[in-house]
Amino acid sequence: MEGDLIKTNNWLLPLSWIYGLGVGLRNQLFEMGVLKSRSFDIPVISVGNITVGGSGKTPHVEYLVRLLKDHVKVAVLSRGYKRKTKGFVLADDNTTWTDIGDEPYQMHRKYKDIYVAVDKNRCHGIEQLSDDTVAKGTDVVLLDDAYQHRYVKPGINILLVDYHRMITKDKLLPAGRLREPKDGKNRADIVIVTKCPDDMKPMDYRVLTKDLDLYPFQRLFFTAVRYEEMRSMTGNDTLSLEDIDKDTSILLLTGIASPDQMRMDIEKYCSKVHTLSFGDHHQYTAKDIQTIKAEYEKIEGKKIIVTTEKDAVRLADLQELDDYLRSNIYQLPIKVAFLQDQEETFCDNILSYINKNSKNNILIRNKENKKPQQTDSPKEKDKPLTISFN
Repeated sequence: MEGDLIKTNNWLLPLSWIYGLGVGLRNQLFEMGVLKSRSFDIPVISVGNITVGGSGKTPHVEYLVRLLKDHVKVAVLSRGYKRKTKGFVLADDNTTWTDIGDEPYQMHRKYKDIYVAVDKNRCHGIEQLSDDTVAKGTDVVLLDDAYQHRYVKPGINILLVDYHRMITKDKLLPAGRLREPKDGKNRADIVIVTKCPDDMKPMDYRVLTKDLDLYPFQRLFFTAVRYEEMRSMTGNDTLSLEDIDKDTSILLLTGIASPDQMRMDIEKYCSKVHTLSFGDHHQYTAKDIQTIKAEYEKIEGKKIIVTTEKDAVRLADLQELDDYLRSNIYQLPIKVAFLQDQEETFCDNILSYINKNSKNNILIRNKENKKPQQTDSPKEKDKPLTISFN
């Protein structure tokens, strides 16, 4: 059920109240114009959340990449969390994950025909990506995890809300995991409830819609997780969750903020799931590899290790990861699927905005191919909706 993974420390609520005063003051300064939000001539779409931890930002940004990359030149701009560089960095063939961070590097490796850049100062990053001498022909900038970066005023502001950590049931830091009060949702043009179960009933949608209490101008969507075919880190073998032998045990290895959902999903296919969790964006060491190996060797019988794509990025270059362990580690790609036949409406919203606000007056062509290539896409419409978020 919604909100089932929320844990609060009520004894910390006085500190949450103080924290809330600070966040509220900052937001008020932006609303009053004392702190300035900057708009740009180039289309800018922001994807983020108001909670600490994973709500599915990367899969949703990748969805937008697949939607747009065949029509316009896409640039993804992130902060580059835990990277070892500073300032603006535009990824190229020599870039490593330590230069730009694990999630941006994951996208850079998967989508060779887009720009991927990092910059803590998002305004400066957008300026660089809009400069043809730096990133020639950029048509749209996707801001990854920038909902609270209010110095940028995006054309479309997308807020992600984890079904299992509903912001209406959570508390502010440090008692809960909210980075700002739930009223922060009012800045969103689009709200997406992520990680929804596939068996939601009409009443469930109505309850969530009423709970979020959005303004009429805001659009509400629901998405679920879809797991693709797993690939071994050696690249030699593939395996789907559906094909896992019932006698196989899985060691689920994660360095992400919210591994519980992934564990519960895998348990639908395999009853023997062991977990080994590290902190979000954990940088693996030789000692960690020994821990992983020891945990793996404890498991008897047929077994594999399953990890996330961004964990695989951080593990790949470790020399301590021997061939035996490497060949038994499978990375599990994640995509999102829209529920309630909402995908077409969502895509039309995004494409309409790009059409209306492109600096080059781009006409989106090949409309029949505009959806990301995935099996759960609905049939195409003949004509996009004309919706503006100005």
